Amino acid sequence: MNFLLFCFSLLLFLFNLIYSQEIDQRLYDLSKKIVRVSLIDNKGYKWLEELCKIGPRLSGSENSYKAIYWARDKMKEAGFDSVWLQPVMVPNWKRGKIEKATIIESKKYKGRNLNITAFGGSIGTGENGISGEVIPVRDFNELKLKGDLVKGKIVFFDRPLDTGEVEPFAGYGGAVDQRSRGAIEAAKYGAIGVIVRSITTRHDNVPHTGVMYYVDSLPKIPSAAIGYQDADFLKEALDEEPDLKINFVLSCKTYEDTLSYNVIGEIRGSEFPDEIIVVGGHFDSWDKGCGAHDDGAGSVQSMEVLDLFKRLNFQPKRTIRCVLFIDEEQRQRGAIEYSRYILEKNQKHIAAIESDRGGFTPRGFYVDTDSLTLNYLQSFLPYLNLAKIDWIRKGGSGVDISKIKNARALFGYVPDSQRYMDFHHSDNDIFEAVHPRELQLGSAAMAILTLLISELGL
Repeated sequence: MNFLLFCFSLLLFLFNLIYSQEIDQRLYDLSKKIVRVSLIDNKGYKWLEELCKIGPRLSGSENSYKAIYWARDKMKEAGFDSVWLQPVMVPNWKRGKIEKATIIESKKYKGRNLNITAFGGSIGTGENGISGEVIPVRDFNELKLKGDLVKGKIVFFDRPLDTGEVEPFAGYGGAVDQRSRGAIEAAKYGAIGVIVRSITTRHDNVPHTGVMYYVDSLPKIPSAAIGYQDADFLKEALDEEPDLKINFVLSCKTYEDTLSYNVIGEIRGSEFPDEIIVVGGHFDSWDKGCGAHDDGAGSVQSMEVLDLFKRLNFQPKRTIRCVLFIDEEQRQRGAIEYSRYILEKNQKHIAAIESDRGGFTPRGFYVDTDSLTLNYLQSFLPYLNLAKIDWIRKGGSGVDISKIKNARALFGYVPDSQRYMDFHHSDNDIFEAVHPRELQLGSAAMAILTLLISELGL
């Protein structure tokens, strides 16, 4: 058995070695042009500035419709062969105008305000808000241990993102359950509301929102994020005065689902038009900042892949399709509808590439594929190195393209992640937080990968 494994490993190594030595000079030169044109023209960055001037793009919001029509028009202006809007019914949650929290009973801190923001999907509190003592917990296990103390009180989930993790997404993954399921778990013990320490790497006082969930079998209770600095303050105040009380008010509300759209544009392939390569990001954002990194960056990068081909007068062998998915942040209905559509039409997707990690410096691509294809893809690295891509590894692709079930390979573009959680789902996520060269290198990296798949196949 060990000998067979050795032989198989050797075969894969030789396969990779052979392919890595075969550089197609035409494609290499075109890859260099892609990088140069992307960096000089700054087309994606200019698009992002226009998009951010529209404002945040919460699904079902007026801004989201303005952005959808803007993207459709930009694709048409760029000369894509086909551009269309794909109807999707999306959630229609509105934040409202009031979000405030105040310490109302305390010997020392009465009247002190706390910076909060509702989580997406939360119910409101009513105009008088909810008031109660605060029970701090680190996790669901501690909540269970303190369960007898929780009834009629507000649960404060106080587990920060683990900054000891080299990969911030790992730290985020270790803390996000408080946001997504905190209201569910707290309701089991009779809590009247939930406040969660913002999941961020930046020690400021800007609260970070995100989606939260309910289950029909339990009461729905309001849930909000608290700024990191105010979370520190509240923790210390509770150490001094465990019986202090707070009041918080949220005016958010969920309305009936509403009609929205995925935005789709494509360049038809010259030799294999029925073989489709998708590039995409999600076009909705939270209603904080302007959704510059999340995911305005990925959206304009995906648009620019096709636009770069047009500017360079390059006709791909395979069809390149840009899909801007609506409603990733809440229910992923845009991705679900696109997946349903391509199955109904029996469309063949050989690959899909998603950008949803911000507009930072390129690092690599995660890919969901078989081992033989993964090994073959290593031969693309000499081209991708031109755009600062260092690796292609087995890994998850993206929330939206993961719904595409018939593709040979699903890619997740991976830029540097160290600053992403500073901005994620907050008022910090603005156009000025994006550096043009970092964004444009990402566009180039995605375009080169798309080029190679189109011309060399998978």
